[in-house]
Amino acid sequence: MKYIAIIPARYASTRFPGKPLAMLGGKPVILRVYEQVNTVLSHPTADTGLIEEKNVWVATDDQRIFDTVQKFGGQAVMTRSDHKSGTDRIQEAVEHIGTTADVVINVQGDEPFVQQSQIETIIHLFDDEDTQIGTIGKPFETMEQVDNANSPKIVCDMRGYALYFSRSVIPFIRGAEHPSWLQHFPFLKHLGLYAYRREVLEQITKLPQSPLEKAESLEQLRWLQYGYRIKVGLTDVETVGIDTPEDLERAELLLKAMI
Repeated sequence: MKYIAIIPARYASTRFPGKPLAMLGGKPVILRVYEQVNTVLSHPTADTGLIEEKNVWVATDDQRIFDTVQKFGGQAVMTRSDHKSGTDRIQEAVEHIGTTADVVINVQGDEPFVQQSQIETIIHLFDDEDTQIGTIGKPFETMEQVDNANSPKIVCDMRGYALYFSRSVIPFIRGAEHPSWLQHFPFLKHLGLYAYRREVLEQITKLPQSPLEKAESLEQLRWLQYGYRIKVGLTDVETVGIDTPEDLERAELLLKAMI
């Protein structure tokens, strides 16, 4: 198997315009994401598989982001500005790059702390020939976290394939008081790291929106509703995404604590 990672990054953001170029520990956020992913794919473990020679790219619609990535020696590709999702942007990037990779990994451009173990987990989901799309989940630690509608939940079948994603608390625990539900079921938080077989990526970006996707505003529900299979890997590492200036401040403190 051959793998390539593409990091979608756009300048426009309702809550934090220009966040890919915001400085974190003296470096732009997008550069920190690029370096994290490049470290993993440039030094794969012996059983990870083959890696594309040019294996990490940033896909953007903004010349400033493109120039910043190239200035620091990274690889970037310009894409259209009208994409509705990072997945769509990645498919256009794949077409421009002309990659022959079997699996395309989607790492969000606002995840500067993505970990090697998480990327390796998602890569190994494709050891299963039935895996069309891969993602990862992390067990919730508190019911307050479970109740947060901004943290989508996953329920899986017995083989680890997603049955459903929801902003609501699923499943409902009958016969138990709500505050104690976490004692009765291992609720699973969805983390926005994806990988797709290259031919599946092309197929799913041609699909029209589905009713479930529109209802919950979760694009992975489109793939499920059209019959695609999503394998879910498990991680015990929390991601720290940057959606707001306040998130950036917290990330700065975390970075200092890690040094």
